Amino acid sequence: MMLATALAAAATVPAFAQETRPMILAEGTLLDISAEGSTTRVPDLAVIQAGVVTQAATAVQAMQANSARMASVIAAVRQSGIAERDLQTAVVSLSPVYRNEDNKPPVITGYQASNQLTVRFRDVAKSGAILDTLVRQGANNISGPNLTVEQPEPALDEARAEAVRKARARAELYARAAGLKVDRIVSIVEANADYMPVLMEPQMVRMASAEADTQVVPGEQKLRVMVSVRFLLK
Repeated sequence: MMLATALAAAATVPAFAQETRPMILAEGTLLDISAEGSTTRVPDLAVIQAGVVTQAATAVQAMQANSARMASVIAAVRQSGIAERDLQTAVVSLSPVYRNEDNKPPVITGYQASNQLTVRFRDVAKSGAILDTLVRQGANNISGPNLTVEQPEPALDEARAEAVRKARARAELYARAAGLKVDRIVSIVEANADYMPVLMEPQMVRMASAEADTQVVPGEQKLRVMVSVRFLLK
């Protein structure tokens, strides 16, 4: 009767918190529990796209103007101390610009060229000031930042250990409620491991003064791991 009551109570626990699937065997009872472990870190890597969009009457003129301005932007990035491995061309595009009028086919009025550069900032605190420099050198299409933890595995290992501890504690709880004891762990399966921004969303903040640098606020990120652990109760 006590085991039936414990299992019925387990069924009412939200799925995101834990799942139980008891199996009665000759040598004992199998209990499956899912648990989440998490930890937080301050992001140490910012990934931002900075590029140039230009328009001209012809495709050649649009590309030439774009290349000239983009050369200044790339030179400014290099002079700021960004390593070559942290620079990568993301998108180069050229497309016609149309004028649309009622009941008439579209008319090409010029061409638009775009070149986007992906930049990784390993010093997040300096990324805003560098972006301001890029704008002064001709960058007019900036998106981001995507803030992340460059080496997440140590933090994820902390989350893994916490998840297993939580699973063990819940197994002990169910075992006591059922008048049993946890004999051993039969298996551990990692369901997923990821990380997400929490507390403060990554963002670029423009200060009130026109002369002030753009500030990139890192906030914190939660790194979490879900595990499913099978216990043998006796």
